[in-house]
Amino acid sequence: MTTEEKLADDVRAHLSSVGQITEMKMFGGDSFLVNGNIVAAVSKRGLLLRVGKDGHRDALARPGARPMEMRGRVMEGYVYVDPTALETDALKTWLNDAFAFVKTLPPKPASKNARKGKRT
Repeated sequence: MTTEEKLADDVRAHLSSVGQITEMKMFGGDSFLVNGNIVAAVSKRGLLLRVGKDGHRDALARPGARPMEMRGRVMEGYVYVDPTALETDALKTWLNDAFAFVKTLPPKPASKNARKGKRT
């Protein structure tokens, strides 16, 4: 099992314990959504988390965090976290914070590509 697969399994297990999640392929890996809004994604780049614009600066101050960039532009409200900075408690804290933010967002329509509660 690769580091990415293990991290995806850990994310899946934790998020399934806090609410109904949907999975889809996005951002080069497995993405986890609640009500159609991305909470987290696992790829070779690390763990992507949606922290919101208000939480962006504080998130970047935490160990292992770096900004998400697309085409040279920082995507405010999203951060990547290096898997080496994600011991069990840190992973749970990051996921709880991202989940808490995403729960404040309005639901989006379900995508045809989404897979509810996919298990591997």
